[in-house]
Amino acid sequence: MTDNKFSEFVEIVKRLRRECPWDREQTNDSIKAATIEEAYEVVEAIEKKNYDELKSELGDLLLHVVFHTIIASEKYDFKIDDVIDSIREKLIRHTHTYSVKLKFRVQQK
Repeated sequence: MTDNKFSEFVEIVKRLRRECPWDREQTNDSIKAATIEEAYEVVEAIEKKNYDELKSELGDLLLHVVFHTIIASEKYDFKIDDVIDSIREKLIRHTHTYSVKLKFRVQQK
């Protein structure tokens, strides 16, 4: 995935949030059940070994991650980059994979 595709995707979701009446009404609470449903659909696709369906369901789940972030960013001080930084920091704690040198370099960015 390129940064351009992801940025374009985020901008589409932001535009829907601004311009679509249904999207504007949504809150993190109002879509949480749908987020869980999307996660279950990902698991179902994995269990069926249906990788075309998995691709689609992962996209739906990604939409929810981005949509939740956009909704939350309206009231709280974080954006999608902060969500990505948060998981990146968790991942680089895998000392058996990442050296101390790499950890330091990532933290400098």
